[in-house]
Amino acid sequence: MSLPMRNKPPEHGIRIPFEDLAQFVSDLFVNAGLYRHDAKLLGKILTGADNRCVFSHGTRQTPGYIRKIQDGDVNARPTITIVQEQNTTAVLDGDGGLGYFPSYRGMEMAIDKARQYGVGVVTTRNHFHFGAAGNYSRMALANNCIGLALSSHRYPLDADRLIMGASGGSPMSLAFPSRAQPPLVLDMSASMMGYDEELFKQFHSVFTKSLGLGVALHALGGILAGIRKPELEPPHSRWESNQGAFLAVFNIEHFMGIDEFETTMDRFIGQARDMKPFPDMPYAELPGGMEWRWAHENAKSGVPIGEDHQRVLDDLAEELNVPSVFRDFEETRY
Repeated sequence: MSLPMRNKPPEHGIRIPFEDLAQFVSDLFVNAGLYRHDAKLLGKILTGADNRCVFSHGTRQTPGYIRKIQDGDVNARPTITIVQEQNTTAVLDGDGGLGYFPSYRGMEMAIDKARQYGVGVVTTRNHFHFGAAGNYSRMALANNCIGLALSSHRYPLDADRLIMGASGGSPMSLAFPSRAQPPLVLDMSASMMGYDEELFKQFHSVFTKSLGLGVALHALGGILAGIRKPELEPPHSRWESNQGAFLAVFNIEHFMGIDEFETTMDRFIGQARDMKPFPDMPYAELPGGMEWRWAHENAKSGVPIGEDHQRVLDDLAEELNVPSVFRDFEETRY
């Protein structure tokens, strides 16, 4: 019996080619009011998460985002602006929209800066959810760079709550390129275990380290990003722009030759994958390894969408008058 996993391929579902699923999701967002170019990017990113079987941060987020837009909490058509910029740094404003747009642009800017100066760092603010941190750290890999993406959201610090609530569960991702082996991609939340007093007595270091990591990520992806600026908080802001991001890129060739780095990474990752896996786990993989396996499989056979997942998207498609993509691929059902 295998261990329960939050993100894994569904046992039953249907497989949809990447481009078809991305276009379907893009059409949903267009009909919800987004600019077509923004909707296209969002369809690509969310489908990419599903392709890696990170379903928690993939297309199943679509209905929640669209509800926020329909309710007027999130700006459907934001204008991303550069607040300030220097050679190696920049600050972007997301104009109350989804965080994908300033974060994607911010990572592109960080990559360009790192290619020229060795390092590039961009913060984003005044936006809603930015999705999986790994969406952005992975962008650095194709440019022979190391990518770092982390985020935090604005949350109350209630004096009546346990200090564990100060951690915020902020996400972070670090991505390191390789050559033949899967890239090393850490993509995780600072929250490692739900708090319980008995568990705290047994594993207090897990909770104290989680708290420390969470508040450090909040200092970078939240406070430094500017999410606690009064003008971005209610009642001054009309948007639920409660998230920020810290995006950094490091050009490996400013530290050592890319061939040497990737060859050494390959040797390290390969040796680790030859070790024994955790109990009840099918493979010995470092962070990002399972996502790499699933992405390669799904690129050939189609992105797997579970039955409940499909129903949610089909209901939304009917509401928004978008033809369902699933009817065209019934032969792939399993």
